[in-house]
Amino acid sequence: MMRGQMLLVVDVGNTQTHFGTFRGDELVEHWRFATVRTSTSDELGAALRNLLELRGVGLADLTASIVSSTVPQLEPEWLAMAEHYLGHRMLAVGPGIRTGMPIKIDNPRELGADRLVNAVAAFERLGGPCISVDFGTAVNFDVVSAQGEYVGGVLMPGVEISLDALTSRGAKLPRIDLVAPRRAIGKGTVDAIRSGVVFGFAAAVDGLVSRIQEELGEEASTIATGGLAGVVVPHAHSIDALDDLLTLKGLKLLHERNA
Repeated sequence: MMRGQMLLVVDVGNTQTHFGTFRGDELVEHWRFATVRTSTSDELGAALRNLLELRGVGLADLTASIVSSTVPQLEPEWLAMAEHYLGHRMLAVGPGIRTGMPIKIDNPRELGADRLVNAVAAFERLGGPCISVDFGTAVNFDVVSAQGEYVGGVLMPGVEISLDALTSRGAKLPRIDLVAPRRAIGKGTVDAIRSGVVFGFAAAVDGLVSRIQEELGEEASTIATGGLAGVVVPHAHSIDALDDLLTLKGLKLLHERNA
């Protein structure tokens, strides 16, 4: 990418949309906003323009773009937005895109775009075997072999989903801010919930990483990403690295492989 050119990378999740701009290898800025499933291409263009302008960047500065979306109805809206407002075709992560990573699962078309992006980014950073753990709406574990093949993964309900289910179904349970408790044995209801969620997810992550490594037959490097990774990861013993920008970096890599 020549100097002055800017790449837009967009990760559309079920709960949040995370996007950023790269100039060469430098991430210039990144933002998160709530994913609204009914957003039109015009609304996405307006939101993008407004956020970029806060950093003195205009739509005309964006010379290339790529999107991965876990919300099927929003992918065509992002593609239309790029066509109308950026004046170029946006690359979409999906079947047919060149990844450099063989996908060794029963039905490769089932693999979520974000999971593929994370696997590519994790392997680029750590080599193989490796595991990326993404704390989003779900907690996704994506496993790459020593040979750089995507071999499968694990999905479990996300931290916020679990917390919402607990407090909505328990009439007397309060809604809480998710921060780490001081100890495992809570001295009150709020601390007890925090302990169960934070320490419980940390223990689940450690247990699943251990099982995955057992099945691989060798130790795998691990990296975590996603909105709530920073809350859980300090209490998990199995995570080697934390990178909130892993998915955006993976999108940049995929764009380069398809340029």
